[in-house]
Amino acid sequence: MTETAAETGPITFERVIDATPDEAFALFTEPDRIRRWQAVSAAVDLRTGGEYRLTITPGNTASGIFTEVDHPKRVVYTWGWVGSDDLAPGASTVEVELEPAGDGTRVRITHHGLSADQAAGHSEGWAHYMERLGEAASAGDAGLDPWATGGDELDHLSAAEASWALCQQVMLPFTPEHRQLPTPCSDFTVHDLVEHLMGSIRGLGGLAGAEIPEQIKATSAEDFIAQAAEPALAAWRARGIDGEMPFGGGQAPAAVPAGILSLEFFIHAWDFARATDQPFGAPDSLTAFVTNVAEAIVQPGNRGEGKGFAEIVTPSHDDAVSKLMAFTGRAT
Repeated sequence: MTETAAETGPITFERVIDATPDEAFALFTEPDRIRRWQAVSAAVDLRTGGEYRLTITPGNTASGIFTEVDHPKRVVYTWGWVGSDDLAPGASTVEVELEPAGDGTRVRITHHGLSADQAAGHSEGWAHYMERLGEAASAGDAGLDPWATGGDELDHLSAAEASWALCQQVMLPFTPEHRQLPTPCSDFTVHDLVEHLMGSIRGLGGLAGAEIPEQIKATSAEDFIAQAAEPALAAWRARGIDGEMPFGGGQAPAAVPAGILSLEFFIHAWDFARATDQPFGAPDSLTAFVTNVAEAIVQPGNRGEGKGFAEIVTPSHDDAVSKLMAFTGRAT
């Protein structure tokens, strides 16, 4: 820790949320609950000495280890950013204290070990996510985080993470009654498309060295895909998109399979939304990036019966998302 960081006092945030202490503890320690307010994806080994990894926003992954786990009163973990020289994993500590407060729980978060500049940035972040924590406690989910869909400076991996954030939100309301609904993908039900997406993530993640369990115990379709998406995206982050790799029976730039991840998440998010009668929207910058990826990857030879994409159709609307979907062969 630098001298500047040592001289800076901890930052503390506190609020009462509409949850029992058990429920509040879960919001900080269970991946499917963490995704409801704080992270695009999450991996947690909840034990003293266990590691965690949270992709908070595209391109920004926090990591550390648990130093105290006292269910349902207290959890303490080290905190830093993967790939950061300024605040590396383990460089600071987050202390979460939970105590009953009437029908709810008082949550107190204290972040230790930050420099003045780091404290300013993290104060903005914790204020944002404490608000979302309260929303998730009250409603079950805080909705799509406006910080989770990427900014204007996207790359292949941040676009994949942002596209997963969109897909995750569309999948969250799925019920068993949705399984057999038809989708814009010919002959694919919602269930079939979930299985297809899982196969794509396994294949694309495996190229980067992701270890995805063969058997996944999930609480929902969203959780099923999330448990594969997290290690796949983390493996690509660790590998990067430099160089070439075996792909499609030959060699290809690593950016090609990495780009297909964003296509899979974005396009099938739209498919799922259409199938389940949900609205679908995406930031212009993300839509433009994924469109550029699609135009680079989807060549005439990839189209037609038995191939990855249908022929281009004429979009029925003039917006960028409709044009992208028409390019992939989907009637809009």
